[in-house]
Amino acid sequence: MPRPVTTILPLFLACVPIAVQAQSMQARIAKADAVGTTLRDVRMTLDWPADVPEGQLRLQAADIDAGALGWRFRDVDWRCPLRREVVGEDTRWRCEGPLRSGSGSGTPLQLSLVLDAATTTASLSDAGVRVELSRNAAAPDATRIDLRRVPAAWVEALVRAGWTSARLTGGALDGEVRIATPSNRPLRVDADLVVSGLALETDDGSVAAADLDADLEVRLTLPGDALQARVDGRVRGGELLFGNAYVSLPATPVGIGLDVARIGDGDWTLPRLQWRDGDTLRVDGDARLTPDLGIGALALTLASDDATALPARYLSGWLGLAGVPGLSLAGGFRAGLALDGATLRSADLTLAGLDIFDAGGRFRFDRLDGAVRYSASTPVRSAFAWHGGALYGMPFDAAAWSLESGAGMLRLREPVAFSFLGGEIGFESLQLQPPSGGTGLRMQTALRLEALDIGVLAKSLDWPAFEGTLGGVIPTVRYADNRIDFDGGLSMTLFDGRIDVSSLAIERPFGVLPTVTGDLALSALDLHALTGVFGFGSIEGRLHGRIEGLRLVDWNATAFDAELHTEAAPGVRQRISQRAVQDISSVGDASFVTTLQGRAIALFDDFGYRGIGISCRLRNQVCRMGGLRSVGNAFTIVDGAGLPRLDVVGFNRDVDWPLLVERLAAAAGGDVAPVIE
Repeated sequence: MPRPVTTILPLFLACVPIAVQAQSMQARIAKADAVGTTLRDVRMTLDWPADVPEGQLRLQAADIDAGALGWRFRDVDWRCPLRREVVGEDTRWRCEGPLRSGSGSGTPLQLSLVLDAATTTASLSDAGVRVELSRNAAAPDATRIDLRRVPAAWVEALVRAGWTSARLTGGALDGEVRIATPSNRPLRVDADLVVSGLALETDDGSVAAADLDADLEVRLTLPGDALQARVDGRVRGGELLFGNAYVSLPATPVGIGLDVARIGDGDWTLPRLQWRDGDTLRVDGDARLTPDLGIGALALTLASDDATALPARYLSGWLGLAGVPGLSLAGGFRAGLALDGATLRSADLTLAGLDIFDAGGRFRFDRLDGAVRYSASTPVRSAFAWHGGALYGMPFDAAAWSLESGAGMLRLREPVAFSFLGGEIGFESLQLQPPSGGTGLRMQTALRLEALDIGVLAKSLDWPAFEGTLGGVIPTVRYADNRIDFDGGLSMTLFDGRIDVSSLAIERPFGVLPTVTGDLALSALDLHALTGVFGFGSIEGRLHGRIEGLRLVDWNATAFDAELHTEAAPGVRQRISQRAVQDISSVGDASFVTTLQGRAIALFDDFGYRGIGISCRLRNQVCRMGGLRSVGNAFTIVDGAGLPRLDVVGFNRDVDWPLLVERLAAAAGGDVAPVIE
């Protein structure tokens, strides 16, 4: 805690010349004002017996209030031996001793005072920490303070005078502070400081700093209940947090410039904002902040000639929330934005060969050039293009986008299409509404997928070797409140059949635990091709069915109602191999029965069937199973036909879902060998 060096000085100037002429003297002052500070109930006692080279001085004050600087102390007590020293023709007084305040607990600081006709020097020290105050009689309204390794917490009161929620929790200061208190003019503080390891946080934790080094020039004026400040300097290393914005500063100096003004508890006005981080980031702007540091208005221009270091230094907080913490950038850009409260009034982004890459391999955009312009009022047009890219390692080609904006919307002027997976993806329309007030980002588009090769998709995602195409028109895709909803549906030609997807939605698509919901309808899938891909024995026939209420959390199924069955088709055989019978039995807690006895079944490679059907209702990690028909706890999965007739019947309708998935994986991997008894 800082000590009232500047407040003790005026009392000495007035009282010492009188006190040294008496052997004992007491003085009491009800109130004194000096150097912007008020002292109350001040008591001074001096004992100086005759023929003794020094006297004993005690100075006490019940209350010292430096309101303009934010300092206030109670029960201040200083004792020291007062000496008279003669240096040539000059006489000076020296007094040095322990200084206590408050309860008096803890180790007291050492206060030293040297006084002559022209100058006064006071020094406060403790274990290498030193604060030295100097005044010259020729300039009584000016005070200079030299700081050496002073804990930042000592000036916390000064900071809180203008920023009531701030707390300095670490760091040290070196430098010089000059305080001017001219008559009828505001208090002025000029400081040239070297800050080491500064740590700061607000009461609500929304703003913080840690291990920050800086060289600062601070010019502070305190006219009444107002504050005016100008800060210029360089910062190095350390970390900064402003809401969701996290900044990790480089070891190389970053130039800063800031002007701040405030009246009472009103808004903060910042007419000058400057940031100079080499080729990585340059910022200029102005702002108005609410008393709790919310944005009232903001205008910024940003530029980067080399964006490589941007994600790690400045964007990691926002990128983590967006679900892309490993984003990489290369190239350059220029940007400008204007905010009115939480409403974006305008934005302008110019791209110069910018490459964007996700470290997780989910997406990549090559060489973005052009501009994107947004306006909440006056119509504007822009255009940009990329030269290629990839999605989960699957390349797509170049595309050019023409945009228009006005009335708070950004729209696509004409459809855009580009090749992907041997087919084409087309955006028939697109409109985007930036966050405004309490409403987050909203987007709506119409999407066209044409003949996308599922085989290439499966190979890229390490899926089984599916073959087929994906296509469809989705008339509306909406993004709002961190959720994507698809109106209409997608159709896949797969295994010589068709799968239709409807009611598709994705929650938190780029965040933690993304959740997918939807309904699937299966029509006439070739079971021979399907079971061949999964290594699940061999079944011939056509599969139909539905999977409704599907819910995937982090891409793991947590709920659905599924029913799958075969239907006879002209010219299509319905046969099931011995291996497939064994796999079905092992997965579904089933057994098979046949008209032949003993080991005779081992003589046959496959069997005819009339129908196959299985269902599962998944809830709370339990699959309620069924089949073609159910009696009690038994359900028929395979209804045999011909000779030898073979039926597969399950006897446990409630199956643990993780165990069922494990069995399916084992069966598909060939770990379950057929055993015929």
